[in-house]
Amino acid sequence: MLVLHYTGMPTAEAAVARLCEPSAKVSAHYLIDEDGTCYALVPEERRAWHAGESCWAGDRDINGLSIGIELVNPGHEFGYRPFPEAQMAALIELSRSLVFRHRIPPERVLGHSDVAPWRKQDPGELFDWARLAGAGVGLWVDYAAEGEAPPVGMVQDLLARFGYATPTSGVLDEPTRAVVTAFQRHFRPARVDGEIDAETAVRLAALVDRARLTRVRRTPK
Repeated sequence: MLVLHYTGMPTAEAAVARLCEPSAKVSAHYLIDEDGTCYALVPEERRAWHAGESCWAGDRDINGLSIGIELVNPGHEFGYRPFPEAQMAALIELSRSLVFRHRIPPERVLGHSDVAPWRKQDPGELFDWARLAGAGVGLWVDYAAEGEAPPVGMVQDLLARFGYATPTSGVLDEPTRAVVTAFQRHFRPARVDGEIDAETAVRLAALVDRARLTRVRRTPK
């Protein structure tokens, strides 16, 4: 897996210091500054402590299954802002190399909020997932839809099939809203409200189908 984060700290210097401080017990394989400077912090073959309590497609040891990249950005707490061109260009170069060398499937290129929707929101709705997918890293669909919202249980099932740790209550409860919000931050960032609507459901169904097709192509004959 490839998991993207923002640092969520006021400065790049503070983020680097924290990631290099053993007592903080937090680390990532790479950090990319806003000017495009890339820092290699943990060897790719080693575990980095970037995901914390998290889950995807039933896997809970995300730190042991993933490469973590931190993007310098103050985050929602300290003045969230768009990710600059130089930073995005550096990320695309690095991530394309990572997914090729480690054979990371596009449906397993994720944000921290995807694997921990109940407690994280990074890299957030200002991150350009569409551009990253256009460069060959990750999945993206861009469908508009109107009409009635589908049943909650159907959407919960689709979210779970895609990989999210989702309740199966059939009720739009707070845990489900957290997962829907995480999905929207990544795949429908124009409106992030935690509500199940037709557009959210259409994009989700298309992504489930797209992920299924990529798995089929990878399955040996």
